[in-house]
Amino acid sequence: MGKIKNRKMYVYLIVFTICATAGLQAWRTLFDNYAVSVLGLEGKHIGIIQSIREIPGFLTFLVIYLLLIIREHVLSALSIMILGIGIAIAGFFPSFTGLIFTTLVMSFGFHYYEATNQSLTLQYFDKKTAPVVFGKQKSVAAASNIGMGMLIYFVAPVLSFKHIYLFVGCIIIFVSVWGFFQNPTDKNIVQQRKRMIFRKRYGLFYFLTLMSGARRQIFMAFAVFLLVKQFHFTVSEIAILFLINNVINYYLSPFIGRSIVRFGERKVLSLEYFSLIFVFLSYAFVESKLIIACLYVVDHIFFNFAIAIKTYFQKIADPKDIAPSMSVSFAINHIVAVLFPVIGGFLWMIDYKIPFVCGAAFSFISLFAVQKIKINIE
Repeated sequence: MGKIKNRKMYVYLIVFTICATAGLQAWRTLFDNYAVSVLGLEGKHIGIIQSIREIPGFLTFLVIYLLLIIREHVLSALSIMILGIGIAIAGFFPSFTGLIFTTLVMSFGFHYYEATNQSLTLQYFDKKTAPVVFGKQKSVAAASNIGMGMLIYFVAPVLSFKHIYLFVGCIIIFVSVWGFFQNPTDKNIVQQRKRMIFRKRYGLFYFLTLMSGARRQIFMAFAVFLLVKQFHFTVSEIAILFLINNVINYYLSPFIGRSIVRFGERKVLSLEYFSLIFVFLSYAFVESKLIIACLYVVDHIFFNFAIAIKTYFQKIADPKDIAPSMSVSFAINHIVAVLFPVIGGFLWMIDYKIPFVCGAAFSFISLFAVQKIKINIE
């Protein structure tokens, strides 16, 4: 990738991105089987929990005000610690309400870290480097997730959900403590505005972010649940599927970052949304377990193309707007994310195909909208 300026910040964010994505990977790998086999939850319960899980994402605009009293990189470390605590205690509350509580704790940590990570990456790396850094973050996160998937695959037959959650959470907490003793900042970086920012020229970015939230929720809330509920995938099979995804993404994510630099955001996002129309329709109507597994892998690959929405914003933004705008964009992203899992959960009870048909419609709308990205921005 060549020599990177602001190497300290690069390493800092790489380490915490591994923690955040590996922690979420463990939570997601175990969640559906834990919810179904231990707690006996149904689609409507899953939808409610997934919606509640997104409430902290909607509240990320509060990061703007937290930055008045705490430095952004320190908030990153604190967020990772909260994420670890939420995962560590997940198995100690084996009930619907208990799962809601631990999910909220975990989610506050994850979403607040993601907001600060995106902000710091766009602040500390230029327009040619930021897509590559985002791609590298996803690549090394995928490598850590491979290790996490293998760990869960081997320990799931002998350890309880409670002990797996506790082990993973404690590792993340330990790494977060390291972060409190680091100072990767650069005094020459542009100072950020400490208030909410809304600008008309960011309108397309806001809309794409909103639609991305809807697409992401179908992937997060219902894709794995489809595999478990309709096709009876076991926790070991889900772990293998995640392992395959991460092996592919380890090699592919840096290429996605370089492709954004080479071809521009409009072309990359157009490929994603065009392909997702067919992926979501296939989720709804395919009956083969093998094909469904392949679709999930393809879906996961295109999930990483969302990097281009953030780098598009970097190209049109006032440098002073990055931190507050990343916080606001997370809130916008989660407007639909908070509502759709509950609505989708009840639609699932009518017919599990409906949420995926909605996903195809969202992808079509996004494909149309992304054509408005100006060629000279690329």
